[in-house]
Formats: sequence, structure tokens, C-alpha cells
Amino acid sequence: MMVLGDSLSFHGPDGPCPADEPRLWPNVAATALGGQADIVARIGWTARDAWWSLTDDPRVWAELHRVDVLVLAVGSMDALPSPLPTYLRTGLRYLRPPGLRRVVRRAYLAAQPRLAVALRGRPAVLPARLTVHYLDTAVTALRVLRPELPIIGWLPAVHRAESYGYVHTMHRHTLAAVARWARLAGVPVLDLPELIGPHVRGGHGNPDGMHWGWAGHATVGAATAALIAPLLSPTGK
Repeated sequence: MMVLGDSLSFHGPDGPCPADEPRLWPNVAATALGGQADIVARIGWTARDAWWSLTDDPRVWAELHRVDVLVLAVGSMDALPSPLPTYLRTGLRYLRPPGLRRVVRRAYLAAQPRLAVALRGRPAVLPARLTVHYLDTAVTALRVLRPELPIIGWLPAVHRAESYGYVHTMHRHTLAAVARWARLAGVPVLDLPELIGPHVRGGHGNPDGMHWGWAGHATVGAATAALIAPLLSPTGK
């Protein structure tokens, strides 16, 4: 099972974990299916980054010939408030000298929640139409490359993050757009807000208000395995 994901695929209750941590949801799902998970993910990845990974990463190209199922576990970060354009926000890491980079980064992180509230969660990291565009482009390409490969996705997760001012205005737009696309494209999706919402909103996950505790990973892993299992059976039933 290959997972193209964001930090929700490898962050636990205390922060990021190695990809082979058995309690991470991709590994929970793969174990339930009697296989292994290959997690290709980074912090903040969107549907656009997943597409770039498919087209730019030769390791992904190689694994795509061997995987039994692909999970597009992206879209959740797309709906987050982005007071700065992505190219400026991600470009902070390239500032020099290091002292200037640290000062600017601290200033941005302090301003981010206030700006998210002031701008009412707009703009999002990625507009919903672009999230759908990159998901559809990825699925179309994969179906040409491997028509028999099962592909699943998910509806974007919720958050209660202080770092974003508890604002998630664009979530409903991204969720509706992805759900509509999934129906038309015939891609089964996991309803993350329904599945993991109580866990996150109840404060049972990571203190950052975005990532999940191990109970949340177990829930998502089990649900992912249940969604995938019929797709792997010879009869599809």
C-alpha cells in the first residue's frame, strides 16, 4: 500500500515519527490487510505536492509498478488559512543569514493566527478547484499507467489549531469539491471529518490541535483497511 500524504500520515500525539512506527494509521491499515505501507509524505503537502511526487520522484515511479493499492491521503492542508502566498511562506527557510531567518519565521508564526482571524481564513493554502484538479490529474494518469490499481482518497480533516486562530473557513468548500469529484471519478473516499472529528474537537490528539493521538490513528487505520479490502478481492465484493 502506497500512501501519498501530509503530516497526518506520520505525526503522532507527540510529534513526527519514523515511517515504520506501527501505530501510524498507514501501518495499522497495511497490517490489517496483511501487507506493508510505503509512506511518501511531508509536512504541509497538498494535492499539488502529491502530483509533483508522482511526476518527480523516481522512487515513487519504481514502487508504482509493485503496489497493490494507492491512497491519496492529501487535501487536508489545502483548506488551511494561508495569510502569505505559498511561495513566500515556504521560501522562509531559504532566508540568509540564519539569524534573519529565525527572526522572520518567529514573526510569521506569531502573526499567522491573528492574520487567519483577520482575513477570515482566506485565502486557503490551495483553492478547492486546484485541489480537485490535481487529484483528478493524478488519478487519470494512474489509470493510464495501471488501469487495475485500486485508488482511494479522503475528505479533508478538521482541526482546532491555535496556530491557525481556530479558523477553518474554507474547509467546507474543499470538502464539498472533493466529495463531488470523488463521486464523478469513482474514487472511494474516507469521510475523515465524520471519522476523526470527535477525536480532534474533543482534544484527544496532539496538543497542536491538528494531528492525532494513537486512538485516532487506530480508528483511521481500521477504516482505511475496511474501505480497501473489497477493492483487493478478486470479485470486488
